[in-house]
This record gives sequence, C-alpha cells and structure tokens, in this order.
Amino acid sequence: MGWLFYTDRRVQTYADEKAEITRLCTFETDIRKTEPLKACKVGSTWYTAARVTNLHGSSVEDATYVTDADGSITFGAVFLTRYDDGCWGYKDMEESAGPVESRAPLNLLALLSELKDPDSYAHAWRRRCRDWAAIPDYQEGDRIKLAAPVTLSDGSTCQIVTVTHYRRGRSRRRCYRIEETGGLVRLSKASLTGSVLLSSAKGAASPVLAEFLAG
Repeated sequence: MGWLFYTDRRVQTYADEKAEITRLCTFETDIRKTEPLKACKVGSTWYTAARVTNLHGSSVEDATYVTDADGSITFGAVFLTRYDDGCWGYKDMEESAGPVESRAPLNLLALLSELKDPDSYAHAWRRRCRDWAAIPDYQEGDRIKLAAPVTLSDGSTCQIVTVTHYRRGRSRRRCYRIEETGGLVRLSKASLTGSVLLSSAKGAASPVLAEFLAG
C-alpha cells in the first residue's frame, strides 16, 4: 500500500496522530474484531500491537500466528508517517510484510502472539527490534569498543571511542572522541550495535563514588 495523506489537516499534534492510529487499528466485521492494545511512536514511526478476536467465541486460526490461550491473536503493525506541506500522511504494513523500520519497544513486542515460522519476515523484524533495544545507552565518559571499525569521511577508521559532547548554541550534542587521534566524530545509534563497554565513567570517577553507585 502507498502513502495516504489527509488534506483536511485534521491531524496536527501527537495526540491527533495517536487517536488516528488507534482508529485505523480498530475495526469489526461480521466475524472478527480488531483493536489496538498498545501504540507508541519512535521517531516518525508508530508501532502498534493489535489483537484479533472472533465475535462468536471461537479461536482465531491464522497461518502466521499461534493462537493465544484466550483464542485471540495479536500482531504488530508499523505506520510510517510524515508531514507534507502541513498535511499528515501514513503508510501502514503488518510485521510479516517485512517492514524496514524496526525500533518497536520490548514491552510492545511482549504483547505479540508467537510465530509459527521461525524463518518468517515477522521473526526477522522482531529480532531486529530486540537488537536495537539491546544497544546500551552509554553515558558521558564511557569508553567503548565498536563491534567493527567505522570508516570516516576522510577514509580513516575508528573502533575505540569515548562518549563526550560538543556545544552548538545552547544545546549539547553527543559525539565520540577517537582514542587514536583525539578527534571527535558523530556516530548513529545503529553503529553502536554489538559494541562493548571497556570502562565506565561512573566506576572510574573515584572509589568512593563507585561504591556509592554500586549500592
């Protein structure tokens, strides 16, 4: 499915978006009912866990999902969103359709039904979401080693860096100090996948502080 834009501009705020995502995930036929259990926005993408139940009490049978104990199934839906000249638009897809965006939080993934095929698009999508969630939130002064060297714009590479920041106006921007050269570099969160903490700024601050934080 392609993009659909609302030219009446009725969607303008976060609350408007969430209400519309909820409406889009809520529908009923003569046989089944679908309703959202959770919806959350990461960047410009909405992730939703939507539960499907049969109206007459029978269990939902599906080729992709294992039926839950209550007879329902719950699937993941992804809504890409953007504004074009003030008009909000979305493109939706179900997790088994192979969406590229894969930053759904773990508490949403926990609501989804088990999958029948371990090699399915949905299984790979959930794994990417978990990999993204597993990337540590490093703190100022942490010294880390990237899973693989990163090639910079000048052709050089770096692998061991320390979390720091620089100022632009009144804002602080996170960056990383390259151990070999002392230069600063901006790294995307994706480039931190598989990285490891070599030393913590908290632990290195002082023995007293380390003991306090450990307690």
